[in-house]
Amino acid sequence: MNSLIKPPCLRRGDRVGIIAPASPVEANRLEAGCDALRNLGYEPIYEDSILSSDLFFAGSVQRRVRELEEMFARPDVRAVICARGGYGCNYLLPHINIEVIRRYPKIFVGYSDVTTLLTWFHDQTGLVTFHGPMAATSFAVAHGVDIPSWQAKTGGDIELQSSTLLTPVVPGRAEGKLYGGCLSMLVASLGTPYAIQTKGTILFIEDVATKPYQVDRMLTQLKLAGKFAGVRGIVFGDMTDCKAPAGSSYTLLEVLQRCLRDLDIPVAFGARSGHVEHGNLTLAFGVPASLVVEHDFALATTLEPAVCTTSS
Repeated sequence: MNSLIKPPCLRRGDRVGIIAPASPVEANRLEAGCDALRNLGYEPIYEDSILSSDLFFAGSVQRRVRELEEMFARPDVRAVICARGGYGCNYLLPHINIEVIRRYPKIFVGYSDVTTLLTWFHDQTGLVTFHGPMAATSFAVAHGVDIPSWQAKTGGDIELQSSTLLTPVVPGRAEGKLYGGCLSMLVASLGTPYAIQTKGTILFIEDVATKPYQVDRMLTQLKLAGKFAGVRGIVFGDMTDCKAPAGSSYTLLEVLQRCLRDLDIPVAFGARSGHVEHGNLTLAFGVPASLVVEHDFALATTLEPAVCTTSS
């Protein structure tokens, strides 16, 4: 077990490095996101090679690994924000020098395909990682980012926004470290040396454009793989466009309840982080959290700051 490592907090005037570890980035969206970051008081920087393209990747594995490691190692960069997800972070895993991540702990933010890096970095080093808005996605559109949660998680002000109201699915109470990400990526880790480590967690799960039976299939795969053993609670995201087909006699919530009720742990729905249409919440993976689910009420609460606020 690795001790929890909280990265230094992010303040106005700090430099943030933008990287593309997965799919190619559109220049106009990248610039729109950088403008939004500047408006928040940060100084975004990126390498010219970030616009590289190789099939459905943002350049070669070597380019993407070098970019990631260099942004972590640079002393003038305070946070590393992914430009977008897509596909390709799995290619980086065998090549990243994890000691660079351990030696230079920084705020690292992304979602979707970046789930692969968020979970592995935390599992290997204990670093708190951040599931939240990316430069060329949420930051690039109006109202794409939930600013209070961004500032609370990256700035260390737990009072700014520490709780999230949710929809109850299965009642119960639990505490554990928040962890998880995109369901498709969590399942894709199984059977590899980079498999997710879920024991003792409040497991956050989200996805996009996935049919309810596909969600059920992936949840069942996690269950059969033993990845719900030791999980203390489950929080689902918005699950954008994961609705049952028109005319169906069931809802996604009913599917989730049927699949998970035998776990005898609290389950809630609606944490708006990841693949969402607006107001992308920033979540801190590795930080202790509580989950309270009643029959008509559910609340997830962060129990301590996600970053170190002392000078560094």
